[in-house]
Amino acid sequence: MRPKILTGPTVKKITGCGNIFVTINRDPENERPIEVITRLGKSGGCTKCQHEALTRTITLGLKYGVPLKDFADELQHLKCPSPNMFPRDERTLSCADALASALKESMDDIPST
Repeated sequence: MRPKILTGPTVKKITGCGNIFVTINRDPENERPIEVITRLGKSGGCTKCQHEALTRTITLGLKYGVPLKDFADELQHLKCPSPNMFPRDERTLSCADALASALKESMDDIPST
């Protein structure tokens, strides 16, 4: 059961589609990630819909014990026609690559499973 109050970091990434904000909410008792939410694009848009589907899938996987790292590894380095190449240290090849990068950044302070 999802706790009433969750906390978690929100990571901002720049993509070819605009800024993406990735929130990784955690269980307050053990700090394990239990849901991922993204904000990108306008309500009703295809990009918004695709990211909602993707993050619902990740959240479902977390519920069944799939490590967040597994999702990040699968999404990392996926390329699209509109990459963000500048600045070089924040380069993202796609929105999925940006999501993977945000997940990996947030994992630094998550206890291992």
